[in-house]
Amino acid sequence: MSKNFFGSMDWNWIMEFLNHRIGDKLVQRMVKRFLKAGVMEDGELIKSEEGCPQGSSISPILSNSYLHYTLDLWFEKVFRQSCAGYTRLIRFADDFVVCFQHEKDAKRFREELETRLGKFGLEVEPSKTKVIEFGRYAASNAAKGGEKPATFDFLGFTHYCGTRRDGTGFRVKRITARKKFKAKLAAFKEWLKKVRTMKTAELWDTVKAKLRGHYAYYGVTDNAKGISRFAYEVRKLLHKWLNRRGKRGCLSWVKFDEMLARFPLPAPRIMVSMYKSR
Repeated sequence: MSKNFFGSMDWNWIMEFLNHRIGDKLVQRMVKRFLKAGVMEDGELIKSEEGCPQGSSISPILSNSYLHYTLDLWFEKVFRQSCAGYTRLIRFADDFVVCFQHEKDAKRFREELETRLGKFGLEVEPSKTKVIEFGRYAASNAAKGGEKPATFDFLGFTHYCGTRRDGTGFRVKRITARKKFKAKLAAFKEWLKKVRTMKTAELWDTVKAKLRGHYAYYGVTDNAKGISRFAYEVRKLLHKWLNRRGKRGCLSWVKFDEMLARFPLPAPRIMVSMYKSR
């Protein structure tokens, strides 16, 4: 992962990469103006001479273009050709995972990555970049040293080594990352504070929509525990804030359960199958 990626993108390189695909001078001038426009923070205009503002509609396009040339093409056309075994790069925005069959290729990539990104004003984030053993032999190799196989977080999930349902073979498994779980729950709690005076029917419908959205993203194969725990914590928070609306203790758990029975919330369920059934 790149350190402060959006804030470190070099404007000259942004335009250089963009010009490879877009020859329209008008579009090029518009992008330059966008980069120089600055951003508003707490009513104050802040300008800089590097980086790309986050949150705008054009930022994802420029950032993906930047990493396409600095990372993707270099990996595919140059580095991958020098590897002895299987390799693969999976990237989403500035977050990426690279798989190698041989450890020596992984360690060499880690070293050469810093040099490659450095040419374009980017740095590797040390705290979020590591080389680990992961795969069908990782668990047995770790067990020899009395340890557990390493895991890694990517796109909100903690990926870990597992087996198929019948206990045989190797399978990558996923569960909601702890940091992301806490953040999502904190965001829901903060939302409840802001809308505590909202009509119950409207509040209930919004909660249902939020839960459906959570299940749609995190409801993947093997993460039933993660989404079930989130649903449980949401119910606790919902009961807590609804109970505060009236007299203290007016909404007991018995009454709340009756309410849930009459107006059920979406049940946590797996929405996306990560593996094709045999």
